Amino acid sequence: MAGNLLANYVQVYVMLPLDIITVDNTFEKTDETRAQLKKLTEAGVDGVMIDVWWGLVEGKAPGVYDWSAYKQVFKLVQEAGLKLQAIMSCHQCGGNVGDVVNIPIPQWVRDVGEGNPDIFYTNRRRLRNIEYLTIGVDDQPLFQGRTAIQLYADYMKSFRENMAEFLDAGVIVDIEVGLGPAGEMRYPSYPQSQGWVFPGVGEFICYDKYLEADFKAAAAEAGHPEWELPDDAGEYNDTPEKTQFFADNGTYQNEKGKFFLTWYSNKLIKHGDKILDEANKIFLGCRVQLAIKISGIHWWYRVPNHAAELTAGYYNLDDRDGYKTIAHMLTRHYACMNFTCAEMRDNEQSSEAKSAPEELVQQVLSAGWREGLNVACENALGRYDATAYNTILRNARPQGINKNGPPEHKLYGFTYLRVSDELLQGQNYTTFKTFVRRMHANLDYNPQVDPVAPLKRSKPEIPIEEILEVAQPRLEPFPFDKNTDLPV
Repeated sequence: MAGNLLANYVQVYVMLPLDIITVDNTFEKTDETRAQLKKLTEAGVDGVMIDVWWGLVEGKAPGVYDWSAYKQVFKLVQEAGLKLQAIMSCHQCGGNVGDVVNIPIPQWVRDVGEGNPDIFYTNRRRLRNIEYLTIGVDDQPLFQGRTAIQLYADYMKSFRENMAEFLDAGVIVDIEVGLGPAGEMRYPSYPQSQGWVFPGVGEFICYDKYLEADFKAAAAEAGHPEWELPDDAGEYNDTPEKTQFFADNGTYQNEKGKFFLTWYSNKLIKHGDKILDEANKIFLGCRVQLAIKISGIHWWYRVPNHAAELTAGYYNLDDRDGYKTIAHMLTRHYACMNFTCAEMRDNEQSSEAKSAPEELVQQVLSAGWREGLNVACENALGRYDATAYNTILRNARPQGINKNGPPEHKLYGFTYLRVSDELLQGQNYTTFKTFVRRMHANLDYNPQVDPVAPLKRSKPEIPIEEILEVAQPRLEPFPFDKNTDLPV
């Protein structure tokens, strides 16, 4: 019986503090971290997740990597008997929801941007976003002869070489490849640092000279050299109907708009594909799983234009599945799809945002499962209450426990955002411990669940035409129960 129940066990990880490593790349919180890890172990969690900041490790000079602070943390995690999910964080910390510390990308990279600001993501008004390099420079050798993709690959290579002991010992089980702002595979379409406020539609961010040239070339090849990037999509805080692009019968529905949206979203898919291919070569044979993170853009989900998803690079409409295309690309790399907002209920959202996090979660998880992927989730905002935990439990096993073996669908894992003193004391800690046990199907912690096989080489590149074929028709999501059968 317990053997069958074990097939319902969903691993729980907890995100470590953003500032666990100082801005000077030192680790000074040994006792505090050890105490937190002890309480997490006592709560039965499977492991922890940590941002591995490019801006700290290669911050001093190109090709000079200092892993010493991270090694100290990893050692503590290993001593605590926990597994580790490492995020290759090639973005800036600071300027997004919940950022408590400012860690920019390396200064020597930003120095290139002084003379050539087009290396950064750029909106139509030429505002630059220095959180992450534009996809436009993925293959441009602008960084002492290296391309952006080579920068990311060299960083991962150095990680692989320097963290071999933790990889070989099975401590590191998951490499989450950062692909954009906040580590998510998206454009920085809703930056608080530039005045965006929820629920603005955001803006298309493709006006650097490299992406602009790429679009012009693509339009010319399609027989429309006269087409330009959109100039009718409004500004960060507009509502969809205020813009010509997202209005009913707006640009997004005509030939030119569809061409642009296909190009814009395809660039993102290709960006993820190329970097995952590099990661796969680097971690080949390691007992790790590669993963990427997709942002939960739940506002304007209920209107036909899905405006906020479109500006972020997810070409998702009522008749087009913008997440299944991403999932299909991931099948090539045997990669896990990590999604967010697993804790949100529709009725917690303001009505004017036309927000539907529950339907969005159901769509994205179903897309991943249909493509045969491991699918994981996180919560978007910190919560300690039973309602949030029960929503996560419902999404973790949409049709509940199967006493006779594996449920039809379940999450591969869930990562809780994030550890804090508040989480680890009093009623919050008691509730959290119950939540972990429920995620584990009321079984004790079991390190043998879902052992990770050595990483196999990625399959051949999937032509973009084949990826686009899975976008339509957009299928109904799998059935999700209204409530979990194992509430906290």
